[in-house]
Amino acid sequence: MTIYSYVDSNVCIFQSNRTISFSQNNEIYEKTIHQKRVKKMPSDNSITKTTWQYSEPLPQETMDFLKGIAQDYSKVRNYVYGKYAGIKSLDKLTPVYTILTEMRHCGLREQLGLPVVYYELAIADAVSDIKCSWGIVKNKVGEKITANENLSDDDKKYLRTVLKMGNVYAAVLNHQQYELPKNAEGLDIDIRRLNNLLCRLTRRYLTIPKTDSEHWFRISPNGYSYKDGAMRIVCRTPRKRISIPLKDERMFERQIQVHIKHNFVALAVPVETKIRKHKDYINTIYAHIGSQDMLTLSSGAVYGASLEELVNPETERLAKKNRERGKAYRAYERNAETGNRQKAANIEANNLGRQKYDNQKNKERRRTTTFINTEINRMLETEKPAQIVITKPVVKNKTKIYAKAANRKLARNFQGYIRERLAYKCRVESIELVEINSKGTGKTCCACGAEGKRQGKEFFCENCGFQATIALNSARNIQQKYNG
Repeated sequence: MTIYSYVDSNVCIFQSNRTISFSQNNEIYEKTIHQKRVKKMPSDNSITKTTWQYSEPLPQETMDFLKGIAQDYSKVRNYVYGKYAGIKSLDKLTPVYTILTEMRHCGLREQLGLPVVYYELAIADAVSDIKCSWGIVKNKVGEKITANENLSDDDKKYLRTVLKMGNVYAAVLNHQQYELPKNAEGLDIDIRRLNNLLCRLTRRYLTIPKTDSEHWFRISPNGYSYKDGAMRIVCRTPRKRISIPLKDERMFERQIQVHIKHNFVALAVPVETKIRKHKDYINTIYAHIGSQDMLTLSSGAVYGASLEELVNPETERLAKKNRERGKAYRAYERNAETGNRQKAANIEANNLGRQKYDNQKNKERRRTTTFINTEINRMLETEKPAQIVITKPVVKNKTKIYAKAANRKLARNFQGYIRERLAYKCRVESIELVEINSKGTGKTCCACGAEGKRQGKEFFCENCGFQATIALNSARNIQQKYNG
């Protein structure tokens, strides 16, 4: 018997392991239907987002089990990093099944006593991290190739071709024979010299990933089930499951990431959200993203006004708290070194309360992120844009020395989060988000084009007398630059 589960236009098919009988030409046949899970693929009309589900407070025994799984999950990832992150394994990364097959027979799973549903996902996560690491290496090598003035156009063409072809790149790094790419045939190049350069650059930037994170792990759909308002997940004992009572009744058939908190777990679940289209969204708006006022439009409208006043008090509170905690840490270290274990234990119990510190910090962050999301939603509903034009993020000057207060503000700057949420909401609402270079949008007067002066939040042009906020002047410069 085949069971079809229709979720929407994308069909998920689940087949059970059963032996069925059927007749054909007066003969009786038996056929075994094996369990098969067809992953639901997101359509072009949806976008994947992460939703969170939380458990009830859990007993210490359950928390110990979850922490043990997370620790072993981390060990598996580090093992894979150490074994497959080098140049000799570059050609094994795609497809992942080669590494999975080797890891199934290496004895690590039996040594840790880790169920397959966690073990294989840990391997897949590690391989994904290694691929990302190689992607970073290739980008850095590519940048160096572009900037190298001693390389001819033919040299650069050959090197870029090798970088794009994974099997050729692996052969070059391992000094193996390979077939010359068609794009490189007929080029006037010294292949040996270029291959040596490629090897040197790769060795310079290649690093072996490593993780110390032991507070999360992933679990696949066949590793959990639901019963009586609880998620029941696979444990180390065969045919037994650990029950995790949940705060709501939602049930999923997805790969879930389990985050271990103090006495509960938070489940991160990827879900599809349908992309909405609005016929009345026809405007183009030009926005400056600032730290004082969140979004200032060229029309003069401001959304997320006084964001800085919301963020700064918490920044100062954390700075003061960290100074106090620094004193407590130093006192703790002194007492631990001198052998006064009782006093060190008292300091650890009363002054190094990480849980309270994190709870307060997370509470204030949630308040700020809620404000940011609310203001972005209000802007979209009010302005009804079909297109939003902003500037690309400005990279911090690494050579410039900032004051401590400025560094604290930069460390808690929410501009990255604002850009991330704006990009996501534009995708969901079918709005085009355009990023242009920020050069000339800050110091230039939008009225006459001369260089003006900035003081505090205000911008003043001595040439024409124009005066406005820095954010409004920048937003109007963005509009002129985009349309010019």
